[in-house]
Amino acid sequence: MKSPIFRSKFVEVLSPATLDNASGTTPVIDTLGYEFLTVLVRLNSTDIALSALKLQQSDSDSSGFTDITGHVYGATGAPALPTATDDNNFYAFFVDLRGKKRYVDLVVTAGDGSVGAALYAVGILAQGEIAQFDAGSRGLAAYTAA
Repeated sequence: MKSPIFRSKFVEVLSPATLDNASGTTPVIDTLGYEFLTVLVRLNSTDIALSALKLQQSDSDSSGFTDITGHVYGATGAPALPTATDDNNFYAFFVDLRGKKRYVDLVVTAGDGSVGAALYAVGILAQGEIAQFDAGSRGLAAYTAA
């Protein structure tokens, strides 16, 4: 029997980047066939607060994105946006995709600092309808399993 992680796919959401008074360029995540999405944002070093950190959804992969309720840092009842002193921390989104739109996008924007915010993000799509056992279908170059 294979672990439930074998029904997962890994996606790069934001390549390592330093943002200063800018938003990250993120690919849209196609969630078709998966029930859950985890997005991990790693804030390596920063000298400025983030001004946006949220997930948005749409029925189209190119337009019409709106905030996903409960997945907007800094909103009422949500965790605060990372500040200039929040180096070396992970920030996570755990999304139940059932009832959500097909496409999800990460919005991350750093304020205007002297250096900016160094960060990256990865996504894990879980509980896929069909188990993917080859590396490429799972978003991996290779893997080991024993």
